[in-house]
Amino acid sequence: MAKKKILVVDDEEKIVRIVKAYLEREGYTVAAAYDGKAALAMARAEAPDLVLLDLMLPEVSGWDVCRSLRAESNVPIIMLTARDEDTDKIVGLELGADDYVTKPFNPRELVARVRAVLRRAESPQEKRRMVFGDLTVDLDKHEVRHAGRLVELTPTEFELLRVLAEAPGRVYSRMQLLDKVQGYAYEGYERTIDSHIKNLRKKLEADPEKPRYIVTIRGVGYKLGQGGYA
Repeated sequence: MAKKKILVVDDEEKIVRIVKAYLEREGYTVAAAYDGKAALAMARAEAPDLVLLDLMLPEVSGWDVCRSLRAESNVPIIMLTARDEDTDKIVGLELGADDYVTKPFNPRELVARVRAVLRRAESPQEKRRMVFGDLTVDLDKHEVRHAGRLVELTPTEFELLRVLAEAPGRVYSRMQLLDKVQGYAYEGYERTIDSHIKNLRKKLEADPEKPRYIVTIRGVGYKLGQGGYA
């Protein structure tokens, strides 16, 4: 099996060196870029399996890199940010990032996050196709269609929809969804689910402000409506 390639983007050479050492120790191939312009060029040329992306970059910001990459592909993206501000994290997640890690970080935790996101991106699913009104979730093909149109989802968005789709009508709290989707349920991270839900609604709902499929149960969490199996 070919090694997974990780693109590490950070303007601090020390951080790149440390992250590269830990990832290579785990068997990954690592490419590095030190500014946003180089990151975009390398991502397009190297086709990495995952991008570790610092937000504060010279030339082109990490937010703009994330926006450009997401417009072109569904490559998994983990943000690296020195800011511990919820608004920064939420903006990054709403641009399509799959996860984030706040600096300073434990390199072992970062490697664990990389493994978890890659696992979501490639995990085999049961042969099952679920239909919810005009929405079809095909776990075998790992694809989602709305009114026959293919909907491009990030690995995290697909995994979140899969969890909801496998138990239509069941209400999940944010912490429960975080635990099932991310593999950990740290207090303080549960609001990231709201960002992923917001992105899913933009892609799936005719009117995201009046969702038919991903329904909010105020004070509790979320559920999937319009359920049924095919």
